[in-house]
Amino acid sequence: MGVPRKFAAALAGAAVLLPVAGCSSTPPPAAGKIPQSASPTPATPTEKPPGHPFTGMPYSGEADPVLAVKIENTSAGKPQMGLRSADIIYVTQVEGGLTRLIAVYSSKLPKKLGPVRSARITDLHLLAQFGRPAFSYSGVQTKMIPFVRAASLVDVADGVAPSAYFREPGRYAPYNLFATPKKLLAAAPKATKAKDIGFVFSDTPPEGGTPRKTYSVRYPAARFTFGWSENQKRWLVWQDGKRDVAAEGGQQGAPTIVVQYAKTGRSQFHDVNDSYTPLVQTVGKGRAVVLRDGQAFEARWSRKNEKSGTEFTTKEGEPMPFAPGQVWVVLAAPKPIQP
Repeated sequence: MGVPRKFAAALAGAAVLLPVAGCSSTPPPAAGKIPQSASPTPATPTEKPPGHPFTGMPYSGEADPVLAVKIENTSAGKPQMGLRSADIIYVTQVEGGLTRLIAVYSSKLPKKLGPVRSARITDLHLLAQFGRPAFSYSGVQTKMIPFVRAASLVDVADGVAPSAYFREPGRYAPYNLFATPKKLLAAAPKATKAKDIGFVFSDTPPEGGTPRKTYSVRYPAARFTFGWSENQKRWLVWQDGKRDVAAEGGQQGAPTIVVQYAKTGRSQFHDVNDSYTPLVQTVGKGRAVVLRDGQAFEARWSRKNEKSGTEFTTKEGEPMPFAPGQVWVVLAAPKPIQP
């Protein structure tokens, strides 16, 4: 069904902001469905199709269900498959100072994706802003099961929807569990459709940016570097000094990278080696750095509660527009906790 949109249209030559809410080596394809005209009357030059709430890209206005998938992010699980089709990719810290990804899909789906890995407590708090998304993961530790059952999501883990999963040939367990997105959503008919999660998009960046060629984010046992490609108009991704290459070919990357600095502490959970599971505080407010168009912008983020989206503003308090297309949100501690 259609989702309310707020449009701030400026005078000729000014940017158009599309506030929307809801909780690669080649340029990412335009996400969303190109709208079909319901009448033979052509659109006037000032009319623009609605922007998808997760990407700002044109779509029909009929939102699709939200699917979130927990993806492996160490060298053992690379190259990952299906990330280039995601609308949003979250980077979160897990045990041992490593990271995993949450890939969020709505405007388009890959044929398959993976490797799918187990969920963490931060995921449950983060995903609530999307309503009740379908959540694909490979399991959780026993004492976290009640938290999953109480969370705002539709559970489509491998133990709940086994027919949606398969073992990818040429890979070894546990890094060979892949899933078919269409089957995952078929198992979640009541999953929430895409809605406004606080993102704002514009083809034109705001003023006040600082030219940057690279920007790095460090975790206790992982490092991300984002490098601006003028030819591709994207920030390409390096992890631990290596090009982050997609299984489909080409380097991972996106027009917008958001580094969201959020308080990170120890949760009540830990792994078999007694390494504590980090808990990222995604409700509240804090500093952010937004990378787009070869520039870095100092920003602020705020999220009132778990059902609210996350809003990003400039230093002056105005909405911080992202470049249309895929968005990476890198959740980083101001001072990363040690495992």
